[in-house]
Amino acid sequence: MKKQHKSFVVIGGGTGTFSVLNGLKKFTDHVTAVVSMADSGGSARKERDEWGLLPSSDIRKSLLALADVSAKDSLILRRLFEYRFAKGRGLSGMTFGNLFLVALSNIVDSQTKAIEMASELLRIKGKVLPVTLEKTDLVAHYNNGQIITGEHNIDDPKQKDFPRITKFYTKPQAFVYSQVKKEIETADVIIIGPGGFYTTVIANLVINGVTEAIIKNRGKKIYILNLMTEYGQTYKFTAATFIRQLDKYLPVNVLDYVLINNAPISQDILKRYKRTYAEPVFNDLTGKWPFKVVSADLLSEKIVIKEKGDRLKRSLIRHSPEKIAQICLNLAN
Repeated sequence: MKKQHKSFVVIGGGTGTFSVLNGLKKFTDHVTAVVSMADSGGSARKERDEWGLLPSSDIRKSLLALADVSAKDSLILRRLFEYRFAKGRGLSGMTFGNLFLVALSNIVDSQTKAIEMASELLRIKGKVLPVTLEKTDLVAHYNNGQIITGEHNIDDPKQKDFPRITKFYTKPQAFVYSQVKKEIETADVIIIGPGGFYTTVIANLVINGVTEAIIKNRGKKIYILNLMTEYGQTYKFTAATFIRQLDKYLPVNVLDYVLINNAPISQDILKRYKRTYAEPVFNDLTGKWPFKVVSADLLSEKIVIKEKGDRLKRSLIRHSPEKIAQICLNLAN
């Protein structure tokens, strides 16, 4: 497929956005990653509480996804950015890339400037932008009356009574970064997800001004459903449940396409997921919807191996960057 001239905005963060960006960069340089700034687990706690900065993990992942790996020096720098310390008091679990971004932010006295400079060093194909420049926390209200604050606490809940989130917002209220607002409003294609439904996807939509910018956009809008449900966020969700919950934060009648995986997942992987009460997202998007449902093989064949020193819970399977990119590019045209 030849290089595309359409502009893409990918809204999300984490490994889901990494897969989408990693696929798109092979076909276009006109891609902007808009990532959540609500991370509060792992190294983000230090960055926020001790160093007074916005969390940089999702920024780092998106930079790596868009990085040019054709040149030898870029490849080495990319490997450095990926390197995770497995030893050392205070360093274990942190990545070199996060520390680099923290140091660079302090040197130039600007986190946005540091991201721009890191983008140049990694020769990324596109842009990476934080959804907001304001420090904020996610707040979730549950149907059992509980209220939990903080992305990490919501993502890895301690309660075991299978509650559902009924209300989700930021505290204090945060406003969209002006450059992000402009990119969203003018993009030819907006891709939302996949990723932790509340802590990655909705975390961007509850930033004041993001939903309004998506609605104002006249381009095509694609929502990519998760491969699996997740305890604490989407336990027992079907595809229709995801859509009904999304509609609370973004009117789904603005969507043109919804993508869902139809490739089978191995029994071994399913058994491992069952221990955490997770299961494949069932496609019950039958009948009339204001968007077209695209059911396809979106599954990556690569086995996910957890890095040494990584203390956070990670998914076992991922979306295929190549399959996602091909479908999104076809829909864009």
